[in-house]
Amino acid sequence: MRYIGFFFSLLFSLLVAVGLSINLANLPPLAKIFDPFKGFWQNAYSEDYRPNSEVTLEGLESEVSVTYDENLIPHIFAENEKDLFKVQGYITATHRLWQMEFQVMAAEGRLSEVVGSIALNRDREMRRKGLGFGARNKLKYLQINDPETLNLMLAYAAGVNAYIDQLSQGELPLEYKLLDYYPQPWSPYKTLLFLMNMSETLSGDSDLAYTNFRNIFGDEWLNKLFPDNPEGVVPVITKEDWGFEPLEVTGPDEAFLDSIKITQLLPEKEPGLGSNNWVVSGEKTASGYPILANDPHLALNLPSLWFTAQLSTPEYTVKGATLPGALGVIIGYNQHISWGTTNADRDVKDWYKITFKDQSREEYLYNGQWIQSTQQLETFLVKGQNDFVDTVIYTHYGPVVYDRNFKMKGKAENFALKWTAHGNSNESRTFIALNKAKGYDDFNEALTHYVAPAQNFVFASKEGEIAMKVQGKFPLKWKGQGKFLMDGSKPIYEWQGFIPQEHNAEDRNPEKGFLVSANQHPVSYNYPYYVYNNSYEYFRNRRIVDQLSDKTGITLEDMKALQLDNFNLHASEILPLMLDSVKVGGSEKERVWLAQLKAWDYNASAEKMAPVLFESWWDHMEKALFSSWDTKGLPITYPNKFILSKRIKSEPYADWFDQQSTGQKENANHWINEGFLGMVKEMDKLTENGTDSIPWSVYKNTHISHLIPNLAAFGRFNIPIGGGKGIVNASASDWGPGWRMVVEMGPEIKAFGVYPGGQSGNPGSKFYDNLVDVWASGEYLQMDLRDRSNASSVLFQTEFIPD
Repeated sequence: MRYIGFFFSLLFSLLVAVGLSINLANLPPLAKIFDPFKGFWQNAYSEDYRPNSEVTLEGLESEVSVTYDENLIPHIFAENEKDLFKVQGYITATHRLWQMEFQVMAAEGRLSEVVGSIALNRDREMRRKGLGFGARNKLKYLQINDPETLNLMLAYAAGVNAYIDQLSQGELPLEYKLLDYYPQPWSPYKTLLFLMNMSETLSGDSDLAYTNFRNIFGDEWLNKLFPDNPEGVVPVITKEDWGFEPLEVTGPDEAFLDSIKITQLLPEKEPGLGSNNWVVSGEKTASGYPILANDPHLALNLPSLWFTAQLSTPEYTVKGATLPGALGVIIGYNQHISWGTTNADRDVKDWYKITFKDQSREEYLYNGQWIQSTQQLETFLVKGQNDFVDTVIYTHYGPVVYDRNFKMKGKAENFALKWTAHGNSNESRTFIALNKAKGYDDFNEALTHYVAPAQNFVFASKEGEIAMKVQGKFPLKWKGQGKFLMDGSKPIYEWQGFIPQEHNAEDRNPEKGFLVSANQHPVSYNYPYYVYNNSYEYFRNRRIVDQLSDKTGITLEDMKALQLDNFNLHASEILPLMLDSVKVGGSEKERVWLAQLKAWDYNASAEKMAPVLFESWWDHMEKALFSSWDTKGLPITYPNKFILSKRIKSEPYADWFDQQSTGQKENANHWINEGFLGMVKEMDKLTENGTDSIPWSVYKNTHISHLIPNLAAFGRFNIPIGGGKGIVNASASDWGPGWRMVVEMGPEIKAFGVYPGGQSGNPGSKFYDNLVDVWASGEYLQMDLRDRSNASSVLFQTEFIPD
């Protein structure tokens, strides 16, 4: 039975936690864990587990019915939106309460309260970046400007809190017992914190790393290895005429140059985080109806980031992927439209060097005057230790993140962060409006409330329309602004407003019959505003476009197959040159491995070894080349594989391929061979036990860890799945397609979806990870809209009764 395995998993996890990182003093007494009435036994669901058939919920205006299908997906039927979101809050908390609170505590910089000092530096980073600051600003905005949306958020919070209030000690989710703490009340502020955390996850910047790079290697290297407009890209939106007169932007006569040496950098956004989405018009499909596909790529965790639900009122029915802690469906479809998102990777974070008047930092220089700063004391409650107090200085730009007390090793340097997510916005209103949208106009109006993180929203309707819009609030910048650290004392470096909403790039019903976004450059280079980011994707989008361009008679199965496509476009474009350049030794193994690479069809299937050989070869080549650069001990950013591949082909004798310390003139061919030697050494070690082949899935080890990684027994490892970085099936080691959805917008909507996890957040439940194998095998769940009368596949039902 599952609970027996659960017992041994728990015991193993406790031993791992004690042995690896969690201080023994921070663990609860074992007597509490093994208490038969309040301990983990209460979390070991039996196979016939059922929730209460009836729940009395204070504040409901009418009865609400919830039916669960065979995969524990709730279908909520309410008479009004307030009741709908109250019950959504209750249901989500029922299955994901600990996850909801843990993610919000991480965003607010409060993990030290439950896991101890190991999280203190991360907590300080979150508070200094101003995630709580941004959430408080948004809450004030809602209180003044949108009480209707705020009231729905209050209803959601009331539902969460009603569930918390009825919990006994024995019914607490397991992680509360392991970490020995109790859930705290939910609020709209926590929902806004969660959304801020999504902005943080999806909003990267390389300004300070670029500043170091330029100071070390100069503008020539920088402009070649990090070009604003690289050749060969396929943008999200391409137009010959944008149809508007752009706003003028004035830049400085000379750019700010600072020889500063930045010795520590905050972690950059994980490369590869992003998504695929595309939509095909009925002219290209077998059915004659539009088909929309979306698969967001984020960290793979258990409990899953996503939770599937259907929400219904007499006015609308919507179904799809929700985010525990947020209202409504985030990616999904209703009776009229479907929509999805990918990360737009726009530069909406900038860094300013602040000059303070003196050590007190009470005033800073701006436009020739001393301006008053604000100081905020941040107190951290550290489990098992004394409280820690940090002082965060706020300027009109935003919080001073880097200073003498954080990341600057005592140096009197101060860098303030300006970020669109700190300002007013109303993303909840966007998704609530999308949930009940009836056509393109409703879709477009819903997006006007959306600020961050910047997203590419894809759209299809039963009326046959398709569209794509790059949405966010984008700073109005002069060319090059925000690429490096800027002078905070001069107004010329301020953002000069924002790109008007009506100037955001969009395309509707294009003649080519399809639209694609996969985190690539958002616009063609004739777009009249400055757009740049170092993290654009260059392979997935081109593969998808290639597969859709000349294809007609497209079916739902074709779209599923494309989401599962394992073709490695990067390898197809660079491996032939690498094979021609390598000097082969006499090893039999080397000849076998080269033969595998020469015969490879570039598909990164789970069972193949050729993808292992290529990945190892390229990684060792990059490592050898980049480690030869004299960075003066400073952290920098490095060119992506798309640009590096182009420079290998077009400029193999450029200075960045020459290792200055050797006295010889190295070229690209040298590093290709160095990479090959590194690959051979690694493969020799991996096959020394007599293994003839290393499957790609084993080598990359796609795994789904628990949100507390040291609870290893609650994760899934070595999942047999192909794909990888830069591949449409972007299943990398610890991130990948966390939700796959394909929808055909015909008279009877046909929808399919799946994610690598399960609806329950309880490791003792059979619904904790029951969809992982479904996801890994490339299968989907049928996810048609249901009405109250549809009793097929109903696992059980709960009636919510007004108090």
